[in-house]
Amino acid sequence: MAGLLGTSSSSTAIFVSRPLYSTSKSSIPSLSLPFGQSHGRKLYGGVGVQLKKGRSQFHAAVSNVATEINPAEKAQKLTSEENQRPVYPFAAIVGQDEMKLCLLLNVIDPKIGGVMIMGDRGTGKSTTVRSVVDLLPEIRVVAGDPFNSDPEDPESMGTEVRESILKGEQLPVLMTKISMVDLPLGATEDRVCGTIDIEKALTEGVKAFEPGLLAKANRGILYVDEVNLLDDHLVDVLLDSAASGWNTVEREGISISHPARFILIGSGNPEEGELRPQLLDRFGMHAQVGTVRDAELRVKIVEERARFDKNPKEFRDSYKTEQEKLQEQISSARSNLSAVQIDHELRVKISKVCAELNVDGLRGDIVTNRAAKALAALKGRDTVTAEDIATVIPNCLRHRLRKDPLESIDSGLLVIEKFYEVFS
Repeated sequence: MAGLLGTSSSSTAIFVSRPLYSTSKSSIPSLSLPFGQSHGRKLYGGVGVQLKKGRSQFHAAVSNVATEINPAEKAQKLTSEENQRPVYPFAAIVGQDEMKLCLLLNVIDPKIGGVMIMGDRGTGKSTTVRSVVDLLPEIRVVAGDPFNSDPEDPESMGTEVRESILKGEQLPVLMTKISMVDLPLGATEDRVCGTIDIEKALTEGVKAFEPGLLAKANRGILYVDEVNLLDDHLVDVLLDSAASGWNTVEREGISISHPARFILIGSGNPEEGELRPQLLDRFGMHAQVGTVRDAELRVKIVEERARFDKNPKEFRDSYKTEQEKLQEQISSARSNLSAVQIDHELRVKISKVCAELNVDGLRGDIVTNRAAKALAALKGRDTVTAEDIATVIPNCLRHRLRKDPLESIDSGLLVIEKFYEVFS
């Protein structure tokens, strides 16, 4: 389907020489993210050297510190997007409503924490995830910054960007879609975390840091296909970054920390192996995908896929109107999300369901509240109903239950039963 997005190596390097630290000005290409019903996610965008504490000490009022990129650069960005390999339209995906809903809710509110998609082979998991690229909203980033720094949020800026703003410098800003970065199973730890730029070291005699995939995924989406087959040492790296929101690199005498806050999306086939519970808990939602059994739907899927393979551009154009409507719906939901309210009584019942199901920790409570509000925003309402909660709570709690060797976590029947017991 769509090719790997965001996996091309960046030429951006962070030069480190004692006692000064500076970041090269080369820019990295922006990538477009697909569809979403909500949300684009904010991440930090700078490099901190030995910045392991006091990260929140920068509290500067930010105003009028950025300048917009000129139309010529915008046109160049549009041209590069047109030259990318075609992506299957999200609106053309047949069935798999649970998976699509989870993805949309994460686009609307990235703080939900991502989604784990498990299901049979050939059910469109990877295709659906990559199709979200077209629907992703645009965010403001500092041009040329390797970590997608937010020009208006001091807490989402890299060290160098923060220092520039404190000095009153004008920073060029551009609008770019949230990026989606693929993490291949065969990726090395250096490629994921970042490493020393050997070329710079040999040719210029300086220690330079080259950002990895975690840096590119900051304020974006990190997608891991067949995540249950990922090597343990890479799982440890993801766990650390997902927990702290920062990636720390220790290489050849260099200690660098940079923001790495991303929406983690994983997919896999449960028959090929289970996922470590520590990593499974980091996914905000869990979607179960099954093979379509209806013969008419199967024929429609085959025909649609054949049309796309024959002429991708014509096929995408045929769904352009539906895609634009979906983008508008997501944009509206994202802008209205902060106004959505959930009654205290409903919050109490959500927590009661989690407590009676013996869900460890409070992530289940938090994610269920966020997902319900995102769904209400998607439907154009400003109040959460019990129906909204019933729709999302199985996906938020299914993978957090203590696993019974004789029972699969995929059913979610226990969650549904407990929900109706409490909410009745």
